[in-house]
Amino acid sequence: MLSASLLRVPVVLGPLAAALAALPAGGMAQAARAAGELDVVRVTGERERSYTSQTVQVGTFRDQDPLDVPLTNNVVTREVLDAQGSRTVFGALRNTAGVTRSQLSGSTYDNISIRGLLVENRGNYRLNGSLPVINLIDIPMENKERVEVLKGASSLYYGFVPPSGIVNFVTRRAGREPVTSIAASVNDHGAVDLHADVGRRFGPGEDMGLRVNTVAGKEELGIDRHQGERQLLSAAYDWRVVRGFNLKLDIEHYRKDVSEQAAIEVPRVAGRAVTPRLPANTTNAAGEWQRYDAQATNVLLRGDLALGDAWMLTLETGRAVAERDRRYSFFRYGNLATGEGTLNISFVNGQRYENTAHRVDLNGRLETGTIVHDLTVGASYGQRESYFGDSAPSASVPQNIYDPRPVPPMHPVIATRGGRNRIVDQGLYAFDRMTLSPQWQLMAGVRYSDYRSENVTAAGAVTPYETTDTSPNVSVLFKPAETLSVYASYLEGLEETGTASANYANAGETLPPAVNKQKELGVKWRSAHGALLQAAVFDIRRPQTTRDAANRFVVGGKSRYQGLELSASGELGRHWSVIASALWLDAQILRSSTAAEVGKTPENTPKRTFSLFGEYRVPQVPGWSVNAGAYHVGKRPVNNANEAFVGGYTTFSAGTRYTTRWAGTGVTLQANVDNLTDRTYWSSAGNNLLGVGLPRTVRVAAKFDF
Repeated sequence: MLSASLLRVPVVLGPLAAALAALPAGGMAQAARAAGELDVVRVTGERERSYTSQTVQVGTFRDQDPLDVPLTNNVVTREVLDAQGSRTVFGALRNTAGVTRSQLSGSTYDNISIRGLLVENRGNYRLNGSLPVINLIDIPMENKERVEVLKGASSLYYGFVPPSGIVNFVTRRAGREPVTSIAASVNDHGAVDLHADVGRRFGPGEDMGLRVNTVAGKEELGIDRHQGERQLLSAAYDWRVVRGFNLKLDIEHYRKDVSEQAAIEVPRVAGRAVTPRLPANTTNAAGEWQRYDAQATNVLLRGDLALGDAWMLTLETGRAVAERDRRYSFFRYGNLATGEGTLNISFVNGQRYENTAHRVDLNGRLETGTIVHDLTVGASYGQRESYFGDSAPSASVPQNIYDPRPVPPMHPVIATRGGRNRIVDQGLYAFDRMTLSPQWQLMAGVRYSDYRSENVTAAGAVTPYETTDTSPNVSVLFKPAETLSVYASYLEGLEETGTASANYANAGETLPPAVNKQKELGVKWRSAHGALLQAAVFDIRRPQTTRDAANRFVVGGKSRYQGLELSASGELGRHWSVIASALWLDAQILRSSTAAEVGKTPENTPKRTFSLFGEYRVPQVPGWSVNAGAYHVGKRPVNNANEAFVGGYTTFSAGTRYTTRWAGTGVTLQANVDNLTDRTYWSSAGNNLLGVGLPRTVRVAAKFDF
């Protein structure tokens, strides 16, 4: 069982929030701290009342204007998250092009694909541009200032990661103005939660800041036999120790204990995959007792030391740990017409995943003749350890997917030890942004990687693997105007090719890494009102995994992803804000050990995705706004052979919020509806599994700013 201390989050909340709220309210920072000085603590605690951001905080582009980033990057700001009432990873990322769910329906956590490429749950999700957090439990949004997506290959800075992109979570920090807010929400299915957010700057000259967020709530999604709870406790601390030396510390601990909805196995008729009839969007073939009980702790410490006027040394160290007990199940069809079949249940306790990361960066500027060099030289060390848990023999019970029967509780003896895996990824890298003139920039970088992995079975058999390689990238950027940039980039990356899941004969085996290559041409423009518009065409070539004749998960070929991506985010005047995206994708398997896959579309990859969300601030009623959104995903193949497809779908959202003051207290009242038409649709495919989209959900909330 997981730590009982997490159940005391609401108890901890009162004294901690009260103590922090009692700290001096502070005020404006000292005027003597010029904005350009290296030793100023940068804070993002003030609410970005905008649908766009002026900077990104990911990879070698930290603190860069998006116009100067030669890759597609999207930022979902706090204002967007607030307007939509988003509290999950998918809720945030649905606003960016090419995002789909994969394998799972999202009732426990969000398995995400971008541009048809799976976002690896151990390496592609980052905290504050650095620590790889483990996306095997819903990552809370309440303590995040924004969510960033850097599309494409990112190996230069992050080592072995697939080219789907980096998802970066930027935490909320104490800003100039004190923050004390309490928020509560309920939905029409019976969920309820309470969120407290307290932030202060304090100490001599306001050199320290602390932001604490805590959440406790009951989970209900409208799915049959699904219920649970979640908690969050986080703290973001920063300290200007002396002039030229800053420290930042982030700690977050969260837990989720819910009933896990059963996945649906893709049925086969005469040896060929078929798409079954959709069950109701409230269907859960599993029992309420089948729990997904998980917790995660992330700790990241960063120090910035100014070395004169032009150089900065950054040191970072962090650790992310996730643990879970799981009663996972999937439904296997026996009769397509009636929906009769079997529910297959697995029992696992004590799965544990640990990421350790260390990094040192030296950043600075120098001039060689007329060329200005902005240099980054660094080294990183990452270690990932996995223990796949203790298990009991799986069980099967008769079930009907269209009219599920109660599943009696089972309590098998969990005594079989699992295997484990250890990966060490070390790298040295250098990146140079060369300003050739006010209009032209040339960027070049290279990373040397030393990768080692070791799989150990429960019986003690060891399978080691190690390799070294280099990853170059080069980009050129032209700015004919201050608000317009055009770029071309070429990148090579290294990626892990995955670990075989439980439904393969080589379950638990980690495959050797491989090289991916990406080309991109793009243009970015910032309007007079500050809205950011982007357009890019890209070509990605990467290794292709497949299932061989012996039902083994193997690297068996190569695939290509070509597409056109458009996005827009920001304000269209005083009263309108919008965030929109579109992707037209041509993905194809070029080579495969399975002949039937050649020339086909990789599984779970749509040719089109669109999203549009807009908010209108009603001028006749100050503080009142209304919003609406539409999200479209095209049809997707259920496997690499394209034997069957799940249909495309479009869902709609709507909402309204009203901000006012009552007796000197700021009050925000809000209502949001997701899946407005209560559509039933296949939300995910991949790995021979299907997931059904969640039903319509109405959520109302109130927030009080003291």
